[in-house]
Amino acid sequence: MRILLAEDERALSKAIIKIFEKNNYSADAVYDGEEALSYLETGNYDVAVLDIMMPKMDGISVLKAVRAAGNPIPILMLTAKSEIEDRVAGLDAGANDYLPKPFDSRELLARIRSITRTVSAGDSKLHMGNITLDRATFELSSQAGSFRLANKEFQMMEYLMANPGHVLSAEMFMDKIWGYDNDAEISIVWVYISYLRKKLMALKADIRIKSLRNAGYSLVKSND
Repeated sequence: MRILLAEDERALSKAIIKIFEKNNYSADAVYDGEEALSYLETGNYDVAVLDIMMPKMDGISVLKAVRAAGNPIPILMLTAKSEIEDRVAGLDAGANDYLPKPFDSRELLARIRSITRTVSAGDSKLHMGNITLDRATFELSSQAGSFRLANKEFQMMEYLMANPGHVLSAEMFMDKIWGYDNDAEISIVWVYISYLRKKLMALKADIRIKSLRNAGYSLVKSND
């Protein structure tokens, strides 16, 4: 899952990004409302955390613009303001939840889980063939065993299993998982694909990651 954090206090922003990454989320940080809106317009995020008091464009204005564009992305408002009027304004503008500063990292993560939670608990697990990916424990498993995936491995496998049969380019993986401002080489995608293939082989998977020349990668049944 990829998160956009819009918080103009850079020290706090850096701390929150570390919290997200430690919990196997990918996250990008921006520091003003205009930049936040620009990033959200790409449609490449699963959830956004917006501070209300930001330069150039406040969080409520960003929220209203996102909702006016028909974007249903879950949004958590993060702010030092705790008055009921501010909470009501954010929720009425289309926010999914509201967390005043200061906050405990456990509550922040719980609220992220809450606003991104699917309809049923069963949806926390992705299945394809004889392989299961547990989004809660980060475990990739079959009857032959299991692996707890590292951060980037988990995110890549989640992306593949959430889009079975779809061709995902290396550039799509880079944007979704490494982010726009990352200086990693695009060849890193192939490295992680190789890691996942080895784990699928060890699990005796009946699915595989298929390479399509000059196009990308696709998760398919082994006989396809």
